[in-house]
Amino acid sequence: MQGKINDRFLLGLVAGLGGNAVKTLSDELLHRRRMSQRSFRSTAAGVWVSRKSEAESIKGQILGLLFDFGLAALGGIGITQMLSKTGRDHYCLKGLVTGVAIGSGVTSLLSVLTSDRVKPKDAASNLSYMLSHALYGMTTAALAAKLGHPSLFDAPPLNNCLLPTELTSTEAVPAASNTKRA
Repeated sequence: MQGKINDRFLLGLVAGLGGNAVKTLSDELLHRRRMSQRSFRSTAAGVWVSRKSEAESIKGQILGLLFDFGLAALGGIGITQMLSKTGRDHYCLKGLVTGVAIGSGVTSLLSVLTSDRVKPKDAASNLSYMLSHALYGMTTAALAAKLGHPSLFDAPPLNNCLLPTELTSTEAVPAASNTKRA
């Protein structure tokens, strides 16, 4: 299939960055509607700076954005690996659960590493972060499932004795049921 990505690492990187673009957009919309005290990238910048004004400066925003996109790329690689092991079926649900789990882990990590002046302590901000991460997971899983070459998601045979009942995407002709494969 022409145009499909056949490398898991590259696919995860592309899917993670695409998913994070959606997450960043949703986070910005939720922040502008005053559903969260500060943007996720300001909170992420708080890992390296201790003052709120520094985290919300242009340099702080770039720092937080780089931290956020770096973690999103790693999450995309993880989601792609998970889909390659479990299959592409129900990718939206798998992405939702994985995105919320990644968001919970990252938010917990940020709450430990950021200073008290930078991290939000209200439930609404943290819920908006979780919603944005759920969108990240679903988008990342959808991109990985749609952009990835089908051979990345083929299930390996259960054992070496029985022939598979279905052809993998790389096989061209069906194998006879009583013959051994080469």
